[in-house]
Amino acid sequence: MSKTIYFHHSNKVFAILLLLLLFVASLIFIGAVGVAFANIGFTPISISLILAGTLFGSTINIPLMKIKSVVPIIREEYVRYFWVTYRIPYLEYETTITTLAINVGGALIPTAVSIFLLSKAEPLMILNSLIGISIVALFTHAVARPVKGVGIVTPAFLPPIVAAALALFLSPTQPQIIAYVSGVLGTLIGADLLNLDSIPELGAPVASIGGAGTFDGVFLSGIIAVLLVGL
Repeated sequence: MSKTIYFHHSNKVFAILLLLLLFVASLIFIGAVGVAFANIGFTPISISLILAGTLFGSTINIPLMKIKSVVPIIREEYVRYFWVTYRIPYLEYETTITTLAINVGGALIPTAVSIFLLSKAEPLMILNSLIGISIVALFTHAVARPVKGVGIVTPAFLPPIVAAALALFLSPTQPQIIAYVSGVLGTLIGADLLNLDSIPELGAPVASIGGAGTFDGVFLSGIIAVLLVGL
């Protein structure tokens, strides 16, 4: 299966995320973020590799399937008769093909990390994580918006804040894993998976799970949610 590689961020957004990565990486080796993420079972080096892989993996989309849809388009014609111009609107139907893909940095890597964390967690922690994922997913679904030509767009800072608050409520003594898993998987499920039925209406050439407007929320969720409960 082929891979599609492109920058779905604007240059400004990607530059901001890159600067954020460099800032976080420096904090890791200083110790601030390292202490927070060490509580979910990772060393500073492994954290740096995960964050770097997440950011640069955001440029890689693996195609899953193609979705054909018929989109109504209103066009106009103008007819001039006896020095008067008449506007005549008419409706046409255009067939569009959207490639449904999954983003490496915005979906595959964060999901793999979440599964790894849950595999080491106790049953109660897993239950609380599932509760957190469900609530964050419902909240994210409520605030996410399909944007034609782009995909599903999510407010980047809201899911991690909700995930952190839920984690502190569900497990005040050990909230880190719940914060990360809820923020990452809740954003993916709420923004992308629950909006799959909207894809034919977007008219975008590529609709990527964990990509475009969702990636920023997933990337920040993994960092901010743990920082909010760990520092």
